[in-house]
Amino acid sequence: MTPFPGSDTRVAPVPVFDIEKVLASIETMAAQRPVAAQIVSVANSDDTSAKALARILASDVALASRVMKLANSAYFGMRGRVTSLQFAVTVVGFTTVRTMATVALTNLDDESRLPENFWDVTTSLALAASSLAPRFGERPQESLCLGLLAQMGAALLHHNDPVGYGEILASEPTYRGRRSAETRRYGINGLRLTSVALEQWGFPVSLTTPLKEIDDDRSMDGALLRAAFEVAARLTVEDYEDEPIVRLTCGRLREDDVVPVLDQVRADAAELRRAMLGETAASDDPSGNPEEWTP
Repeated sequence: MTPFPGSDTRVAPVPVFDIEKVLASIETMAAQRPVAAQIVSVANSDDTSAKALARILASDVALASRVMKLANSAYFGMRGRVTSLQFAVTVVGFTTVRTMATVALTNLDDESRLPENFWDVTTSLALAASSLAPRFGERPQESLCLGLLAQMGAALLHHNDPVGYGEILASEPTYRGRRSAETRRYGINGLRLTSVALEQWGFPVSLTTPLKEIDDDRSMDGALLRAAFEVAARLTVEDYEDEPIVRLTCGRLREDDVVPVLDQVRADAAELRRAMLGETAASDDPSGNPEEWTP
């Protein structure tokens, strides 16, 4: 077994989590979703164009439809006006397309294999991080991706130990408590595992650093993600006791700043969920239909 660098193996009641084995399992998943894997690989290349990325994306109708649906969502303010994949790629951005491909190739779109309420939490994280990003000098679209990917590590832990991870969910209602329990059981927490995977795939440090710094309340690098998790907790954890947002954000936010964010997340979460999972609703714009758009 290969311990995570710096992990304290003395606290783990079971063998230390085998990171290489889990990351290898992602490669196996990638073989089943070759288009998604190709997008993750090439989207960060300097010589990749929106036209080239759209051409690759068109080979996976389900994933392409999700990108179209997101581009036409209220979040990007382009309701019904995006009718080509190339334009959709331009609207949502390469990092967002790459994020959606990562969701697909790691089976985060299969709710039967995910922890309970995974997407309720994930959409709350993503929208909260995006909404609050300017207060921390960050870009909203990149922060949206940070929120969408943050829980990937927790999903991988659950994939590989569904019974044990279920025990963690049952015993630890808070996200900080779950991270501590994950470290005790596996030698690594879910956010740290996400950062390892994203680093391996060449995602930028702006997405990996907050995942590492979230539990240091003195670190500004983790402040935005801490705030996003606090918003998610207030919306998704029953009988949750609020933590002071001033302390979590090193004084960057006050409680009054959180109220409109909570309202915004409530308003937009369902639509973001549908776009990420390819779900449909009666009010959906037809531009999300593969028959209605062109590569």
